[in-house]
Amino acid sequence: MVTIRDVARAARVSVATVSRVQNESSLVTEPTRRRVRTVARRLGYTPHAAARSLSTRHTSSIGVLLPDLYGEFYAELIRGIDQTTQRQGYHLLVASSHNDRGMIEAALQAMRGRVDGLILMSPAPGAHVPVRDLPEGFPVVLLNCNASGKAFDSIVVANRQGAYEMVRHLLAQGHRRIAMITGPSRNFDAVERWRGYRAAMQSAKIRPARQWEVAGDFNQASGFDACRKLLRYQPRPTAIFAGNDAMAIGALSALAEAGVPVPGEMAVAGFDDIPMARYMHPPLSTVRVDISALGERAARRLLDAVGNGRKHHNRRETLPVTLVIRESCGGRGQPAASSPRRQEGTS
Repeated sequence: MVTIRDVARAARVSVATVSRVQNESSLVTEPTRRRVRTVARRLGYTPHAAARSLSTRHTSSIGVLLPDLYGEFYAELIRGIDQTTQRQGYHLLVASSHNDRGMIEAALQAMRGRVDGLILMSPAPGAHVPVRDLPEGFPVVLLNCNASGKAFDSIVVANRQGAYEMVRHLLAQGHRRIAMITGPSRNFDAVERWRGYRAAMQSAKIRPARQWEVAGDFNQASGFDACRKLLRYQPRPTAIFAGNDAMAIGALSALAEAGVPVPGEMAVAGFDDIPMARYMHPPLSTVRVDISALGERAARRLLDAVGNGRKHHNRRETLPVTLVIRESCGGRGQPAASSPRRQEGTS
């Protein structure tokens, strides 16, 4: 392996001079700079990233710590982060935590000294607490987190409003028995969407039966099982609002297996608008989160903090959502509360 000493020897300069060339120092003359670079290319020398970061205090890498890496939501989120950081010459170091505080602490320890900033998605209560142990001033952006204050930048989705408006849309179609497949009880997004559902039902003076609220786990299997449970009740719901698209897709599968027409006998709606939603049969109505834009916004906030240091001001932002009405809940052409609304296909 070619080392910095090999380059210095071949270019007839000191190791310090080669290091200054790597770090774009103005202390090196242009002829020397060209000679060192020519020798480095000829020898095939690649600077050791970790060693370089020790001298420059800059790694050109961003840490991304997510609850999971599986599924279209996380793929879209990472795509938005990656495209934004690459344009600025940064690379990603990605890990998953499964919302386990111990795993978050271990991941943060592994990233220490290897990244210039961190994007952390942590919807479980208190899961973000370990970031407080990071060095003061270290740039952090929290996503979909219930943290308050201005210690870090944070971005949340308009979960409650989006759920409220989707349920109001279902109510406008004449549904009164509207069930919800909720997400994990300790998940910030899931709780906020459930609150939006409850608020919309209360606005119509409807008190949901306890069995209309069935717990899921933000995956297709839990949506499938929850829907099968709902179909056993009499009278059964006429509409299902799922806390995310994965559970809604599971519910569609259960309804197809049971021979229940959608939206003829059961309307279905989800949340997120993952790419698969529009290709379901029937296409899934949902609350659209611009997932890639969420990643882009987080990356821009973090890179601004990395680049501007103390001039950067932390703030909490809310990403707006949009109703996308497709065939799965019918009622095309009806107003959907006050939210921007997009229609696709026919119903």
